[in-house]
Amino acid sequence: MSGPHSQCCENPPTLGSSTGIGHVEELGGLKCYISGSADSKLAVILVSDVFGYEAPNLRKLADKVAAAGFYTVVPDFLNGDPYEPENVDRPFQIWIKDHGPDQGFEDAKPVIEALKSKGIEKIGAVGFCWGAKVAVELAKYAYIQASVILHPSFVSLEDIQAVKVPISILGAENDERSPPELLKEFDAALNAKPEVDAFVKVFPGVSHGWSVRYKDNDEATKKCAEEAQKDMLDWCIKYLK
Repeated sequence: MSGPHSQCCENPPTLGSSTGIGHVEELGGLKCYISGSADSKLAVILVSDVFGYEAPNLRKLADKVAAAGFYTVVPDFLNGDPYEPENVDRPFQIWIKDHGPDQGFEDAKPVIEALKSKGIEKIGAVGFCWGAKVAVELAKYAYIQASVILHPSFVSLEDIQAVKVPISILGAENDERSPPELLKEFDAALNAKPEVDAFVKVFPGVSHGWSVRYKDNDEATKKCAEEAQKDMLDWCIKYLK
């Protein structure tokens, strides 16, 4: 696939419902992969990229976040219909019409309400690629207490200017969707808002999607992914704990 969305679809994961130590249950009307103690008062929602909530690296990351003491939720915002690059009858431009991030934002609200009804007191949202737009929308209206976005897609400067909670932006040096120049603009906009704590970092030598779509045999990218995941987790710990 070529064009501006091609990087969104590189290195597609082999989806698997059996990955991870958590379980799937319905929350707020959506199927969710859930990991971590139900007794925790702190939750982190991981919002997937276009490949959805069964991506193995995403579920492994959810387990890692859970191990740090968070009730970790990966909702199926794509409703069992992740993007399939090999489906030539439904190219990305057609698929995305059925799965706009704006719908993900609306679907996230009942998930958040369900978490609050369980006694959760603080919630963070972490979005990857497509999911970054969902996480930013939540951060605009303070539905959450902290946000992290990694290699964002569809996120504009105006979105960033409207953010109301602490936000960390982790980007890739080689990214057509959010190039380093755009991240510099994001950084400048956030620096102009001292009331919102922010952190912007560009990872050298990696491409869009690297943090959850690395190959296990690509040591350099995997190391960078682990560093980004640590930065993400540190941010959640700082602002939620």
